[in-house]
Amino acid sequence: MDPRLSSALLAGRAAAMLSRALGRGGGTVLPGHVIQRLDPSALQAIARRLPRGSVVISGTNGKTTTSRMIAHIASRTGVHVIHNRSGANLMTGIVSAIAAQTALSGRPRGDLGLFEVDEAHVAEAVDSLRPRCLALLNIFRDQLDRYGEIDLISSRWRKAVGRMPYDGLLVLNADDPIISRLADDASCRVVTFGVEDPRVGGGSIGHDADRRLCPNCGHRLRYARVTYAHLGAYECTECGWRRRTPETALTSVRAEGSDDMLLTISTDADAALVCLSLPGLYNAYNALAAAAICEAVGIPLSATAENLSTFTGAFGRYERVPIGAGEVRLALVKNPVGFNQVLAAGIAGQATTIVIAINDHFADGTDISWLWDVDFEVLDTSASGADTRPHFVCSGTRAHDIALRLKYAGLATADIEVEPRLEFALRIAVEDAEGGGRAIIFPTYTAMLDVRRSLQRRGSVAPFWED
Repeated sequence: MDPRLSSALLAGRAAAMLSRALGRGGGTVLPGHVIQRLDPSALQAIARRLPRGSVVISGTNGKTTTSRMIAHIASRTGVHVIHNRSGANLMTGIVSAIAAQTALSGRPRGDLGLFEVDEAHVAEAVDSLRPRCLALLNIFRDQLDRYGEIDLISSRWRKAVGRMPYDGLLVLNADDPIISRLADDASCRVVTFGVEDPRVGGGSIGHDADRRLCPNCGHRLRYARVTYAHLGAYECTECGWRRRTPETALTSVRAEGSDDMLLTISTDADAALVCLSLPGLYNAYNALAAAAICEAVGIPLSATAENLSTFTGAFGRYERVPIGAGEVRLALVKNPVGFNQVLAAGIAGQATTIVIAINDHFADGTDISWLWDVDFEVLDTSASGADTRPHFVCSGTRAHDIALRLKYAGLATADIEVEPRLEFALRIAVEDAEGGGRAIIFPTYTAMLDVRRSLQRRGSVAPFWED
């Protein structure tokens, strides 16, 4: 037993209990600060004792849902996962998560570490955890005030890829040219995933695409098929660089009503049908990534498919909350590509109340100019001749900004209400749900946490660290 490590873990455990007792949070971050201060090598010491090693997952969009999918699958196949389930994805959150499931002797009470990691901290996570698998999902423009342009993140990820253990595995999204290019920097084995259904997507790249040029030579990429944004089947006619053929492929995608999809996921050795209770192509990508990562850690595709069919979503990410005779749904939004995909999934189509809650705190990104790249025009149903139109409520610290954006999207000002106070905006949504309506809330990150705290006080949801 290492006395220093044991003391650090004991102090971290006390910090978590104090944080919860004082109502300051779920103890998902503070213990990491305490433990790292008392024993800076604690994470490395515990991680190397995990029997199945660690998996690190990062990406602009989808890392929380994808990691939750994997945890759901793994736990139902007999693998005990240590997971930063709360979504605390800075190093302090990872330390807190692994310490919470470690005995004071330093022996982890789990088989496999599963950690979603903030985009800016991937290299640090690789250095500390020495993961058996690093999975990179996508890169999109997000929080420019914090991350900078996408090339800055990709350069950091190149360093992380170069630091992977030689016996490790790199799982990459073949459909994202920025991600796929990282394979050239890897000294470990690389496997890829991507969409192979020719019916998915279109032939032209969208206005929200963040990569149009070849990352190899700088000439314009030619797309045979675009799934969304800059994802799809591409090649450079100048230097010959092209998309890799994915080892794990989505060969069929079919919507089953407004909330479900039927997916066929295929590998060289197997194929399986997945009934996914989530809408949208972006969630199909999340399921595909989960299947590729599970394959990498030894979970067969058949088990992945069976257990994905019982997955119901992560907190705040298309979370359905029954209230009265109706329901409130939460769909986290934080960048133009993600918001556009949520809208493209059609989940606002049957809404009677739509709350758009935009905060500009540090965790959200203080620059909210990205709202002008979101296709809010699809919410204008006036031309369709619909008998009823949803009631729009603009809330959060930038409530007036989103109201202005909706006005320029062509929505009738009579349908738009500005209510900056989130508690009051939520009350409007709840009253609609109690009367049998369907209220959709599109919040940024801190707004989502505020909304869930209010719903928690009502007894409608569990705390996010327990969900």
